Amino acid sequence: MESKSFDIIVVGAGHAGIEASLAASRLGLNTLIITTNLDRIGYMSCNPAIGGLAKGHMVREIDAMGGEMGRATDASCIQFKRLNAKKGPAVRGSRAQCDKDLYVSYMTQTLRSQKNLSLLQGEVKSLLLKDEICLGVKLEDGSEIQSKKVIITTGTFMNAVMHVGLEQQSGGRVGDRATSGISDQMKSFGFKVFRLKTGTPPRLLKESIDFSKTTPQPGDEKFYPFSFLSEKQYKLPQVDCYLSYTNPETHEIIFKNLDKSPIFCGVIEGTGPRYCPSIEDKVTRFRERVRHQTFLEPEGLSTNLIYLQGISTSLPAEAQDQFIRTIAGLENVKFARYGYAVEYDFIEPTQIRHTLETRCIQNLYLAGQINGTSGYEEAAAQGFMAGVNAAMSLLDKDPVVLGRDQAYIGVLIDDLVTKGTQEPYRMFTSRAEHRLLLREDNTLDRLLDLGLEIGLINKDQHSEIEILREARKVERNRLASTTLYPNEETNSKLSALGTKELLKPTTLEVLMRRVEVDSNFIHNLGYEVSLDPHVAEQLEIEIKYEGYVKKQLELVNQTKRLELLRLDENLDYSQIRGLSSEEVEKLGKVKPVNLGQAQRISGVNPSAIQAILVHIKGRKKINQLEIVQR
Repeated sequence: MESKSFDIIVVGAGHAGIEASLAASRLGLNTLIITTNLDRIGYMSCNPAIGGLAKGHMVREIDAMGGEMGRATDASCIQFKRLNAKKGPAVRGSRAQCDKDLYVSYMTQTLRSQKNLSLLQGEVKSLLLKDEICLGVKLEDGSEIQSKKVIITTGTFMNAVMHVGLEQQSGGRVGDRATSGISDQMKSFGFKVFRLKTGTPPRLLKESIDFSKTTPQPGDEKFYPFSFLSEKQYKLPQVDCYLSYTNPETHEIIFKNLDKSPIFCGVIEGTGPRYCPSIEDKVTRFRERVRHQTFLEPEGLSTNLIYLQGISTSLPAEAQDQFIRTIAGLENVKFARYGYAVEYDFIEPTQIRHTLETRCIQNLYLAGQINGTSGYEEAAAQGFMAGVNAAMSLLDKDPVVLGRDQAYIGVLIDDLVTKGTQEPYRMFTSRAEHRLLLREDNTLDRLLDLGLEIGLINKDQHSEIEILREARKVERNRLASTTLYPNEETNSKLSALGTKELLKPTTLEVLMRRVEVDSNFIHNLGYEVSLDPHVAEQLEIEIKYEGYVKKQLELVNQTKRLELLRLDENLDYSQIRGLSSEEVEKLGKVKPVNLGQAQRISGVNPSAIQAILVHIKGRKKINQLEIVQR
C-alpha cells in the first residue's frame, strides 16, 4: 500500500468485504480492504457450503449483477445439490459443498490481482469523524488513512467472545482475535448496539469415523453452476456426505450438562439463530423427538476434517466427548476441534438506509453480520450492494436499490431497514411475497441488464445471454404457431406418451401447460424443439406458470402505487392526526422513504397509512394555495 488516502475503505475481508471491495474497485474507485488476517480472506467460519433455499437465489443474483461469490463457489464445489428439485420452481434452491481451502485461495488471488484494489493487514480501532461525516479510519498502531467512503463488514468480530462451557475467550473464531473500538465509538455516537450469538459444531477426524454405520448422501449428477460465466460441468472430484442421528442417550447426556451451558446459565445474553439452533436448544425445545439428524460433511479434498452439520454446541469439551460418541458411526471419534459459541455486537439495522449508508453518519456504510444477518450469502449480498452504492455516490450516479419484486436481495435489505431484527436474520423463500417472480431460473432476466447498466457486466457477457433469450423467443413462437388436431394419429401418440387425448385443435404451447408435458415430450411427438436445458427449462416454467405470474404482477403493480408516494425523511409523524403513539414511535424510528415501506412496518395499521395519505394531500393543497397567493 503506497497511498494514505483512498476513495473507499472496506473494513473486513469476509464475504461482505470481498464483494464490497471488488464492486468498488471494478467501478474504477481506488479501494483499500483492511483485515486482521490476510491468510483468511473469505474464510468459512462455519459450514463450507454456499447456497440453499433462497440463499442460492441470492448468490445467483450477485452473479447476475457482476459479483464474485458464484464463480468462487463453482470453482471450489465438491458436492452440488438442487434442493426441492421435485417441487415448484419458486422454491427450488441450489447448494454447493465447497473445498474450504480452495475457496479462500480463489478469493485471495482474485483480490490480489484486482486493479484499483489494495490489501492491508491491520486492525481498525476507530473511525475518523468530523461532525456527522466519516473521513476514514484509525488503525491500532495509531496511523490514519483517509477516504471518501468507509464500508464496515466486521462479521462476528466486534467485541466478540467465544464460549466453551463456562470458559470464555476473546475472539470472533478460533485462530482470530476479536476487534474492539468501532462498536463502542458508534454507540457513543448514538447508534443502538446489541448482542447476538452464533455457534459452530465440533470438527472431527475422518479416519476415526465408522462410515458403515451412516447413510451416504451423494450429490447430483447434473450441475447447475451458480455463475452464468462458469463451465457447465464440475471442475473438481465430487464427494459424498453422510447422514447419522442422535438418540435418547445423546439427549440424556446433554440434559445432564445444561447447567454447564453458557446459553442456559445466562452467561450468553445475545439471541441465537432460531433456524440454526444449537443441539442444546433442539433437545430442550423439541423434547418429544427421539432423534435429530446430523450430516457429516467433508471440509475439502485435501483435508481429513469432517464438519458435523446440525450439532452446533457450546457445552464443555468433556460433555461433547460424551454425547458425540453416542451417535452412530462416531463411537470412537477423535476431535480436531470442539464446538463453541460466539457472542458479538451488531448495529440495529433500522438505522441504515436502503443504500446501506447509515442515517447518523454520512459516507459510512454497514454490510453483513454487523446488520444482524446470519449467513455467507446474506453478507455477500449486502457487501455487493454497499460497494455499488458507495461507488455510485462518488460517481454522481443514482443509487441502486432493488425492489422486493426484483430480487431476494431487495427483500433482505428492505426487511432489515424496515423491520429490523432481534435475532440473526436468515433469508427464506417464504419471506418474499412475490417469490414466483424471484426464481433461480429467471435471475439473469431480472438482473443482468442492471448489471450492464451498473458497469459490472460487460457487453460481451450480456450478448451471450441475449442469444439464449432470443432462442427462448424463437421456441415460444414455434410452440404457439404449431397446432395439433384431434385426429386418430395424434391422439394415439399422445395416449402412448401418457397424456390425455385432444378434444379440439390445440397448440403445442397450450399442450405444454400440462404437468406431464415438457420439451422431451414435444420432441418425442416428432416436433422440432430445443432440448438445451438453458432454453427449455425456463421456457417450460414460463408457459406452465404464466397465469400465476400474471396475477402476481397485478399485485406488484398495486404495491408500486404506494412506492411512488415518497415521504420526507424529516416528516414529523406526531403532527399527523389519527396515528397511535406506537405508530408515531415506529414511523419515526424507521423513517420510511415511501408509503409502501411505511405499510410494511410491524405495528403500523392500514388506518395509519390512510391518515398519512390524507396528511400529505392536505399539505400539498396548502403549498399550492401559498404559491397561488404569492
